[in-house]
Amino acid sequence: MLVFTRKRGEAIIIGDGIEVRVLRAGRDGVRLGIVAPVSLPVHRQEIHEQIRQANRAAANPAAAAGDRAAVEALLKARRR
Repeated sequence: MLVFTRKRGEAIIIGDGIEVRVLRAGRDGVRLGIVAPVSLPVHRQEIHEQIRQANRAAANPAAAAGDRAAVEALLKARRR
């Protein structure tokens, strides 16, 4: 893992097309701004996990009935 120290307004660049900028840092967390190509999906970790679970459920119809909650959670999260 590569660890950076950045102040508000500073950024890191990943590859040729991804910029991660610190917008605000406070006691309760850090607000980041991410600029990336439209073709590259950017998700919070918990949303990424829900997408993976939904994809697994869709690929295995027999298990889909038991994993319906994950699919519903994903749809609910996307509406926010």
